[in-house]
Amino acid sequence: MNPARDHLLRQLADGRFHSGEQLARALGVSRSAVWKQIQRLEADLGLAISAVRGRGYRLPAPLELLDSDRISAELSDAAKDTLGAMSVLSMTASTNGCASADLPMESGCARVWLAEHQTEGRGRRGRRWVSAFGEKLYISMAWRFDMPMTELGGLSLVAGVVVAEVLAHLGLEGHALKWPNDVLVGRRKLSGILVEVSGEADGPATAVIGVGVNFRVPEAQGAQIDQPWTDLSRASPVVMSRNRMAGILIDRLIHACGLFSTERLRPFLGRWERFDGLTGQPVRIMHGKRSIDGIYRGITPSGGMVLEEASGCSEYHAGEVSLRKDGDL
Repeated sequence: MNPARDHLLRQLADGRFHSGEQLARALGVSRSAVWKQIQRLEADLGLAISAVRGRGYRLPAPLELLDSDRISAELSDAAKDTLGAMSVLSMTASTNGCASADLPMESGCARVWLAEHQTEGRGRRGRRWVSAFGEKLYISMAWRFDMPMTELGGLSLVAGVVVAEVLAHLGLEGHALKWPNDVLVGRRKLSGILVEVSGEADGPATAVIGVGVNFRVPEAQGAQIDQPWTDLSRASPVVMSRNRMAGILIDRLIHACGLFSTERLRPFLGRWERFDGLTGQPVRIMHGKRSIDGIYRGITPSGGMVLEEASGCSEYHAGEVSLRKDGDL
């Protein structure tokens, strides 16, 4: 997004009316140029901007735009020392894509990307992650590990633990994890995580951890989502700050990656089980082209899912899990 449009959006972010004259003066352009920029914001970002004669322009609700200073203020000194770079974008195809193109060259160093809007966001199994400008939180963090790629499988569970714990810290109640790391409220998806790993088979290996959290999903956007969903405006008893959540998430992801580097999954197992939302539930796992039904019986020390089938218990380390018809996940 160009600087003029970015400046205009920040003027409108408070949700109040701003006259064309005021906006033109703030941006140093003509009123007709303001009108053209308003049209571009609506066309490019899907924003609904009200125009009322005699009052001016406004967004239907305030937007808390991402602010690198406010995010950094939530970081511990240890996290600041570990964070090699943090980039905050108005719009990008995918924060995971940005992170994958800018991987850290040394171990134990994080690089972070955030965006207001993604045009090609994706989840597991290639699912599209529907985006609304400024209404969700998108964070991708790249971290290099001195370990083989095969030992990074449990990192998906670690990321789920961090997101669930941060949400609880900020006041959310009643949420649960669906293996390996979807965060659900009332069996509706609130947050998704995509971990992508690259590197040498014997190490080092780099992981890009992408986190998406629904803050407020407009109904028109929600209609495009192909699974039950919710957002913090519906699920949380408190109003949460995107900047504060972003800073705390980055801080705790950095700490978790450092801990995982030395102790692997062990310190996270009990923490994950605190939020385990499927124990004893009938589930279906899509494993390759196979569809397998059974009863979910928790996770193994290596992070695999235990499924009780008619022939006994089996362990799975990959696949897409959903509750069967009586559960509707």
